[in-house]
Amino acid sequence: MTDTNQRPGGAAPSSPDDLPTQYVPAEVEGTLYERWVERGYFEADAKSDKPPYTIVIPPPNVTGSLHLGHAFQHTLMDALTRRKRMQGYESLWLPGMDHAGIATQNKVEQQLADEGRSRHDLGREAFVERVWQWKSEYGGRILGQMRRLGDGVDWSRERFTMDEGLSRAVLTIFKRLYDDGLVYRAERIINWCPRCLTAISDIEVEYQDDDGELVSIRYGEGDDSLVVATTRAETMLGDTAVAVHPDDERYRHLVGTRIKLPLTDRTIPVVADAHVDPEFGTGAVKVTPAHDPNDFAIGQRHDLEALTVMDERGVITVHGPFQGLDRFEARSAIVGALREQGRIVAEKRPYVHSVGHCSRCKTTVEPRLSMQWWVKVGPLAKAAGDAVRDGRVAIHPAEMSRRYFDWVDNMHDWCISRQLWWGHRIPVWYGPNDEVVCVGPDEEPPSGEGWTQESDVLDTWFSSGLWPFSTLGWPEQTPDLAKFYPTDVLLTGHDIIFFWVARMMMFGLYAMDGQIPFGTIALTGLVRDEHGKKMSKSNPNSVDPLDWMDAYGADAVRFTLARGANPGADVPIGEDWVQGSRNFANKIWNATRFALMNGATIEGELPPAERQSAADRWILSRLNSVVAEVDAYYDDFQFAKLSDALFHFAWDEVFDWYVELSKTTFAAGGEAANASRRVLGEVLDVTLRLLHPIVPFVTEQLWTTLTGRESVVIAEWPKDSGFRDAAAEAEIATLQQVITEVRRFRADQGLQPGQRVPARLTLDGTPLAPHEDAIRSLLRLQPVEEGFTATASLPVAGARVELDLSGAIDFAAERKRLAKDLAVAEKEQKQANAKLGNSGFLAKAPEKVVEGIRARLATAEADIERITAQLASLPEA
Repeated sequence: MTDTNQRPGGAAPSSPDDLPTQYVPAEVEGTLYERWVERGYFEADAKSDKPPYTIVIPPPNVTGSLHLGHAFQHTLMDALTRRKRMQGYESLWLPGMDHAGIATQNKVEQQLADEGRSRHDLGREAFVERVWQWKSEYGGRILGQMRRLGDGVDWSRERFTMDEGLSRAVLTIFKRLYDDGLVYRAERIINWCPRCLTAISDIEVEYQDDDGELVSIRYGEGDDSLVVATTRAETMLGDTAVAVHPDDERYRHLVGTRIKLPLTDRTIPVVADAHVDPEFGTGAVKVTPAHDPNDFAIGQRHDLEALTVMDERGVITVHGPFQGLDRFEARSAIVGALREQGRIVAEKRPYVHSVGHCSRCKTTVEPRLSMQWWVKVGPLAKAAGDAVRDGRVAIHPAEMSRRYFDWVDNMHDWCISRQLWWGHRIPVWYGPNDEVVCVGPDEEPPSGEGWTQESDVLDTWFSSGLWPFSTLGWPEQTPDLAKFYPTDVLLTGHDIIFFWVARMMMFGLYAMDGQIPFGTIALTGLVRDEHGKKMSKSNPNSVDPLDWMDAYGADAVRFTLARGANPGADVPIGEDWVQGSRNFANKIWNATRFALMNGATIEGELPPAERQSAADRWILSRLNSVVAEVDAYYDDFQFAKLSDALFHFAWDEVFDWYVELSKTTFAAGGEAANASRRVLGEVLDVTLRLLHPIVPFVTEQLWTTLTGRESVVIAEWPKDSGFRDAAAEAEIATLQQVITEVRRFRADQGLQPGQRVPARLTLDGTPLAPHEDAIRSLLRLQPVEEGFTATASLPVAGARVELDLSGAIDFAAERKRLAKDLAVAEKEQKQANAKLGNSGFLAKAPEKVVEGIRARLATAEADIERITAQLASLPEA
């Protein structure tokens, strides 16, 4: 990577002719990005003496494409790493993809289904090879889309969760966990997808309100009967008890007895368990240990049999009239049979309740007792909690810590096995005599007759949990690992604290001998539409960020997302806002063209303060304040505030005020004009560098044209020089007040913005005297001539502006309009005074309400003063 940022070939700053009159993002973005990559700007050097700064990208699925959530988080990560690179850090943003076990396997299985085949027709080895072929042809589309967005990642270090190095890391840590007794095999209740035929993690379960039915069923006979309610009547075939609360007097006489299970020839016990809520329903619940996690726990406490009544496809397996029926067919048939026997006490239909669905195929998830592999999370989760509690890892915003602790302090053992063929196959072999051997990456598996390898693969979150260190070469002690671990910031959504963040913490601390995986967890919200509604592919509010980039440019999308990024909060976004950001990019473009056309330069030192105008000193003072402000916001991950600060400084202060004031200076010429040219060059240079991490493309094109230097990517990050000039800031604030008041008066009189009006300015004895030319220019005020008659007089900030509006407005109509506005303001004043003068109201009203009324009073009084002055300035009819 280039370590200098000199002008190529000694070239001078470019001319405005080098910039088209309009900014067209599509004409520059692709070229600029490839230039950055070719020059190696994003490649980090493990041998560098610079301090490291590392972020590893949350690996998108190999099946995925760029959505607004990706664009949002990638924009923020890119901004962080670009800024640190400019600050002199060896900045590494490491990219990669997740193999996405279920999603990818489903993609290939669908291809095979279209060919009339299944994975079983191919066999495991051939099927896995087919998935690798799919990955080579179709996977990773998102990587190209990341380039469109401008992601400054180190492509030379791109990783994949199933590449050779990461696979070795997975086998190494599994073996270590196994040997330490932290991985075990056991039969437990898991989320099962009857379509994907695998266990799935909690994050792969999407809950939605479905219409179902709640049926109340009488078990037993006469006074010894009990009524239980269920939405899953088909599971009653696997009931092995009815449970009641130990303190429920209604059923105490039945505890320890047995009761007839309808539709079967079995009797089941009545047990007392504190888990039962006596206030809910009848206070009695059916217990199906093989098909419900709470029932499974009750079954373990009472040594109940767990009867599995469905196969892996959700088909009833119990011998009898319902055998062979799909679970939903069986539900209707069983309710019908119970109704015929008179055992249905009550039915509620439709009964809306929350039901889990597989996020991949939308099939209703079935809780299922299954033999699976688990991680014993107790000691790992405690270490993950301690690392935050003792301050080694900071969570931002801090209030999100509670959610983190809720997870790690109450974490259940983690099911890590999946019944798939695509993924990291569990390195365990089973022998002919019930032997179990776990094999590490450098060990030979057992051979001979009767030895078979575990067919399950590991949960995708297992390998992605190793991401911060496996991507840097672990388990080998690589230069990358030594230089860039621990990473600095994990920036991700608060919705995956448990599923990914906590697991990286557990594995990082465990594998790296207590070293944290990252110093800060910066949590973001979710991107929503402009009305605050969640975006979804199934809703019409879903947006493809590539469409917006095509229409408005990547910078516009990035700036809009960053401007909405308050820590931990959801981000509303609408197309109108992206259009506004495009307008901002155009404003930056046009202002820079103006500067170049008027000779703005970065050559030489800034002129000394005594040679600068008040406007020069004001904008440089404000510039340094903004540099300090932006730095503070970056360090606090306040992307919305820093973006807003840059927007208002650039648009309001630089473009709308300083550029406009400089026009008068340039027109006058001389040393003052030369000083302002240098100041304008300085201000644009620094402003473009401050904006670059968020809007990299337009700033690169403009900065290199303005400075003639190689790239803003490797430019130095601006520093606050400490220069402040309170007097100049006060002077320009007064000037802005005068111009704003007169502009408002002109607008109130119905004058067109470009309409010139004769005016006499009385500025003697005020700091505005040196600014008469600027005031006249900005307000379109002509010098007075013989016959001048002041029809309006405005006292503002110690100065007086007298205007001759003869022939410009209808004074009678204007007086009538102002009188109407004055009446409204006086009525508002009267009402506010009445409430504030009412002691009873003040005693009861909340402070915020009282503050609002005081604000209304202040506004009304200001309006009265302004309108009265306007009326006084009008000539009598």
